[in-house]
Amino acid sequence: MAAIVGINGIGKSTLLRTLGAVQPRISGDIRIHDKALESYSSTQLAEELSLVLTESVASKNLTVRELIGLGRQPYTNWIGTLSTKDQKIITNAIQRVGLENIASKKCYELSDGQLQKVMVARALAQDTAVMFLDEPTTHLDLFHKVQIIKLLRSIAHETGKTILYTTHEIELAIQLCDKMLIMEQGKSTFGAPCDLIEQKSFEALFPAETILFDPNTGSFRIQN
Repeated sequence: MAAIVGINGIGKSTLLRTLGAVQPRISGDIRIHDKALESYSSTQLAEELSLVLTESVASKNLTVRELIGLGRQPYTNWIGTLSTKDQKIITNAIQRVGLENIASKKCYELSDGQLQKVMVARALAQDTAVMFLDEPTTHLDLFHKVQIIKLLRSIAHETGKTILYTTHEIELAIQLCDKMLIMEQGKSTFGAPCDLIEQKSFEALFPAETILFDPNTGSFRIQN
């Protein structure tokens, strides 16, 4: 599991959306299995990458199970009929994310934290090797932020999927991620959190006269 961090406006979401082919690249080259990203059809891409973006869900009148079932769309026939295998994958996603008790609820009945879990389960049901999430903990309290990130970590470690997400919760990412990408003007630094701390990579994120990074605790503190 890897997190993309950096100050507001540095381009975290732009990078994630570019990698997910939601918006065109400004420069550079993106390849999957040594094949250019733009050469994939939308269906082919949906079998490789799943995305959870910050836009509100347009289909909140669906039940939790129905919304998660949309993750199987790349694999169904033209009328969207779910096979026995599809239904099993949907059930497994519901169980892994812990949504059994609310599977029949309408999505408009859910809290923000519950809905975010449903979106993770939908991406999980899509069964791709890579999952991208843009700010998955936005608008959640600390308990639910931790719950979502620990859930993502368990999915990555137990299923072998790669999970890449953007976040402002840098201290949580330091504690829970395997790798981090720190974006700054003109450069980016990638590595394990402990290595980035040793390299003093977090010290330059914010003005030192305002916010200091404590390498001993892996946390930021406000300068008096």
